[in-house]
Amino acid sequence: MYPILRFASEMLKYRNAPRIGVLDPHISTHRCWPWDLDPWIELNNGRTLTLFDLGRVPMAVRTGIIGTMRENGWGITVAGNSVRYRRRVRGFNRFTMVSRTMGWDDKFLYMEQSMWRKGECCNHMLLRGAITSKQGIIPPARLMQAAGREPASPELPDWVQGWIKADAMRPWPPVIPAPTPDDPKDDLPA
Repeated sequence: MYPILRFASEMLKYRNAPRIGVLDPHISTHRCWPWDLDPWIELNNGRTLTLFDLGRVPMAVRTGIIGTMRENGWGITVAGNSVRYRRRVRGFNRFTMVSRTMGWDDKFLYMEQSMWRKGECCNHMLLRGAITSKQGIIPPARLMQAAGREPASPELPDWVQGWIKADAMRPWPPVIPAPTPDDPKDDLPA
């Protein structure tokens, strides 16, 4: 279940927070609750992705980008991500989340988010987001211009550019291995 009450709480908490620059970090604190846990009594890897919303959306509100998107009837969707998990977050642990936009290209915004506990990074995510409209994807430079910001992106770090290049080589749609006779095939292409 989506953490809608926690999400609403974060939005209320930061509704009057000082504005930040598009590239500035948003720092927030959270707690790992029992419903966030996997069978090993630690933060579930999928739930980690969901909890990152609790940092990313308030960050976008504080930058003013969300207001600009609403004014123009635009939305945002996750178009890809890569996560490294390095330290466990266990039940009832408090952790600090750092969220920031790193830059953009002609199609996507690139953001990084991380969770920290006792001075150690527990996980780190690189995320690509697309600004959407009824007409399709909106170039991030157009969003920045509409928001009264510099439309030119800072240069993305080498490791981000490497991820973009590697992801472009990935086949789409993925190649499906031949199913066995007993596998369900209802939704697979013929």
